[in-house]
Amino acid sequence: MAIWKESTPSRPVPTPATAAGNPARYDATSGLEIATSAATVPTPRADGDASRKESVIAADITIEGKIEGGGSIRIAGKFKGDVTVQGDLTIEVGAKLTGSVRADKVMIGGELEGNVVQASRVELLKTGVVTGELKAGSLTVEAGARMRGQAEFGWDDDKGSVAGRYTNGHGVERGAAS
Repeated sequence: MAIWKESTPSRPVPTPATAAGNPARYDATSGLEIATSAATVPTPRADGDASRKESVIAADITIEGKIEGGGSIRIAGKFKGDVTVQGDLTIEVGAKLTGSVRADKVMIGGELEGNVVQASRVELLKTGVVTGELKAGSLTVEAGARMRGQAEFGWDDDKGSVAGRYTNGHGVERGAAS
């Protein structure tokens, strides 16, 4: 007679994923449940916007090509090519982008050599440098930022009205028109 009782594998207790109605799968070899949790699937944020992923080009990376997509991009290294995203674009301090940009929101802390063709909002930080043209719904410029080119913001092409215009090619400033 044995002093201990041999145990037979029992079925595991249902996990919260199983209890919530998600189907459970079992590994026939081990008899263990394989988790099928809905927590692994990205869920929409409370504001109704689907959670966006952010891709990063690291500081020690140089890439040449084209970026298109629905997520956000953060550039900390160097990128040469056009960027078209339905999310946000951030150019970090010390980073450089050479090419045209179409994005929802563009934040420039590094260097942009090219045009912002379309953006709802552009933020030019104090360390930011732009050589090219900016076209945006709104523009925020911190003291110390540099730009050589033309910036157009606040234009509402549908209604034909102009909220503001600023040109900083050679320190020339033009006021708002209506």
